[in-house]
Amino acid sequence: MVISDKKVVKIHYTLKNQGGEVMDSSEGHEPLAYLQGAGNILEGLENELTGKQAGDKLKVSIEAAEGYGEYDESLVQPVPMEQFGEHQVEVGMQFHADTAIGPRIVTIIAINEEEKQVVIDANHALAGEDLFFDVEVVEVRDASQEELDHGHVHGPDGHEH
Repeated sequence: MVISDKKVVKIHYTLKNQGGEVMDSSEGHEPLAYLQGAGNILEGLENELTGKQAGDKLKVSIEAAEGYGEYDESLVQPVPMEQFGEHQVEVGMQFHADTAIGPRIVTIIAINEEEKQVVIDANHALAGEDLFFDVEVVEVRDASQEELDHGHVHGPDGHEH
């Protein structure tokens, strides 16, 4: 069975950046299961997997624009420190925030005590990075109607438990 829309696909993967540093991997874990065509994984990776089948191994390069997008300077902005209330803030901390472009994970990248501001970055940590995947297709099966209705994979038999 080949990978096409409305198929449940299980893959093992290793993600590396331009410098060859491993950024994420399923090694030592269950394979990643996703619903092809439902936007569950990066569009660029999904496109490269179309037409593949169980047992296929491939190397995939995805440009930043098809990965987590280009780095957007407009998503870096100062926020008044008072908005954090009594919470301690440190560079590197991450939190969920509602932004003009929807809910995002934002990272504190600087603290300006003098101006009483916290500088936050709403870019994805891998924005602006080309991505390099080593992928092995483990399994391909038809999605259940329940999975299609919900837009994501359920248990091994396609049903929630």
